[in-house]
Amino acid sequence: MIDDIRGAASGKSGGGEDSPQGARPDGGEPVEPGAGGPEASEAASFGAETATADRLSSPVEPDYKDRWLRAEAELQNARRRLLRERDEAVRSSEERILLDMVEVLDDLERALAALPAEQAANPWAQGVSLTAQRLRDALARRGVTPIATVGQPFDPTFHEALLEIAPPEGIRPGAIAQEVQKGYARDNRALRAARVVVAKADH
Repeated sequence: MIDDIRGAASGKSGGGEDSPQGARPDGGEPVEPGAGGPEASEAASFGAETATADRLSSPVEPDYKDRWLRAEAELQNARRRLLRERDEAVRSSEERILLDMVEVLDDLERALAALPAEQAANPWAQGVSLTAQRLRDALARRGVTPIATVGQPFDPTFHEALLEIAPPEGIRPGAIAQEVQKGYARDNRALRAARVVVAKADH
């Protein structure tokens, strides 16, 4: 009887050996460790993140056409600005010289105005008159013309009012009654504003 018990125990021990790792109880194909478990999900997520990082870190091709257009626009703006500044500098230099010529002409005209009538035929007086006329012609060739004053409506762009008086006969209110200093314009701009006396306007 004791031998029978030992035999039974021996048979049970032989049938209870460990199954191969991953073997299915029903005899199917072995299941690899971690297949379909949390480890597989983490691996897939890590792979997706790695691919996304690779795409983001890859260099983006610069838009050379857009850069070229911007550079061309900036170059054109700079060229226009330089041309405008050059023209303004040239004009300013010309106007300084023209104003010097106008002041010389003022002196000659004052000298002629103070000349007695009996001396107007003197050669020196005729020389002064000729010099003044040549200055007027030189100014006209450069676009400088006298500003109309007496009888004209007052225009602050071309006139500088020194005084207001009651309207004289033949001068309407708001018009220029007297010219104190001649003004000159160039290219529809005042080179030197005319100094005038204005007839007082009615209120």
